[in-house]
Amino acid sequence: MFGIGGGELILIIFIALMLFGSDKIPEIARAMGKGMAQLKNATNEIKSEIQKGAEANGIDTSMKELTSTFSDEVEKVKSNLDSNMLTEVTKVKEDIENLTGPIKRQL
Repeated sequence: MFGIGGGELILIIFIALMLFGSDKIPEIARAMGKGMAQLKNATNEIKSEIQKGAEANGIDTSMKELTSTFSDEVEKVKSNLDSNMLTEVTKVKEDIENLTGPIKRQL
């Protein structure tokens, strides 16, 4: 977690315990949790306001459309790559067979 090993984490917890005491640590953790929840709510509100503003101005920011367009393009490239790769593999196989004779499978 964050590039911190087990021993380092124990040392940090020990120092926090020494500085704040065992009665203050739960309060600090609770306050940090509330702060993180408020931050998450604020970012979600900002995100929804941006989306509402974009929709009100006629800007289509539908993630479904963006991802489907992207997925379609990826599939086109993939199929093109697959067909090109298959023809190249077949060509190389034929070249090898022309040089060495037919390839026989061994079980």
